[in-house]
Amino acid sequence: MKESEKRVVYVDNAATTPITKEVLDAMLPWLTEGYGNASTIYEKGREAGWALKHARETCAACLGADADEIYFTSGGSESDNWALKGAAEVMAKRGKKHIITSAFEHHAVLHSCMALEKQGFEVTYLPVYENGIVRVEDVAAAICPDTGLVSIMYANNEIGTIQPISEIGALCREKKIWFHTDAVQAVGHVPINVREQNIDMLSLSGHKIHSMKGVGLLYIRKGISLPNLIDGGSQEKNKRAGTENIAGIVGLAKALELATTDIEERAAKTRVLRDRLIDNILTIDRTRLNGDREKRLPGNVNISIEGIEGEGLLLWLDHYGICASSGSACTSGSLDPSHVLLALGIPHEVAHGSLRITLGDQNTEEDVNEILAVLPGIVERLRGMSPVWEKIQAGELSAVKMIK
Repeated sequence: MKESEKRVVYVDNAATTPITKEVLDAMLPWLTEGYGNASTIYEKGREAGWALKHARETCAACLGADADEIYFTSGGSESDNWALKGAAEVMAKRGKKHIITSAFEHHAVLHSCMALEKQGFEVTYLPVYENGIVRVEDVAAAICPDTGLVSIMYANNEIGTIQPISEIGALCREKKIWFHTDAVQAVGHVPINVREQNIDMLSLSGHKIHSMKGVGLLYIRKGISLPNLIDGGSQEKNKRAGTENIAGIVGLAKALELATTDIEERAAKTRVLRDRLIDNILTIDRTRLNGDREKRLPGNVNISIEGIEGEGLLLWLDHYGICASSGSACTSGSLDPSHVLLALGIPHEVAHGSLRITLGDQNTEEDVNEILAVLPGIVERLRGMSPVWEKIQAGELSAVKMIK
């Protein structure tokens, strides 16, 4: 078979997703005839302004927010940076320079926290234990009089574990502490209502829900005023200057609307595929599921396979037309093991051999069949070349605890 004829099985939806026809159709008019600047007063500008207003209202409705609480950004990383650094600046003026987060957040949060530490802030990085879940009691125990912000991701980007967001939000509201959640991976997979869940700030990204790259949003609860992100214009209520990406924003709104419709029905279909993958991959000797079996996103499969290197595994899967991941996409060029897996207590050498499969609405039973048809053989081939596997078999290396 020629390379161009190879059937592609795309199961890396946590990294990015394809733009759907519905989203593209919504965007196209604003890429062609609807090119007006929303800040102008003539008809073409007013049309763009109407599209912007409608998109903001749509996004707000999908999250249980008000339209004036939605701020459009370039994506999840920007939203995370604005939320953390902006909140820290406000809280510092109130004498509160302590932040609580978890040890396995996305790097947009972790690196923001590290940058704030250099500015004199104290950050508590909570453990997540073997099941990959933050404990509410740990958040409560870490709160002190100086705590001004808690940031816990809604669902982990690598292992897919869903955190007790409503409970953490209620605790923060009781203690009058601002609560931010990075919901980039969770949106469209679990129901989210910022009011009911006591969320003060929420980040999301368009390209994870079948919209384009380079657009996202930050929800900021009414009553919270963050410093300007970009100065120089009146856009986004004077907070983020720059001519609006109308086509991208319209696409984001359409994608979010579609993603938050029939969540339970879509999730149920995806769970069937996910569970079949997990059950069958775990029949391979010395494999373990990373993260809680039940409290995880419907499409997330993250498994460590002893005696192999993740890079070799991905290259062989790619040879068969299967697009998967070994750790988070943002750090896939790094040879270091995933900080998420290390936070679970997985040994360095085992963390190197992780496989992340993330299913989307477009994936089918046929896709699962193709993965299961080639994966065992790939693992056997790689282990046959691995000196680490020889040591494991000889009992010279202790195996990580297997979770089936």
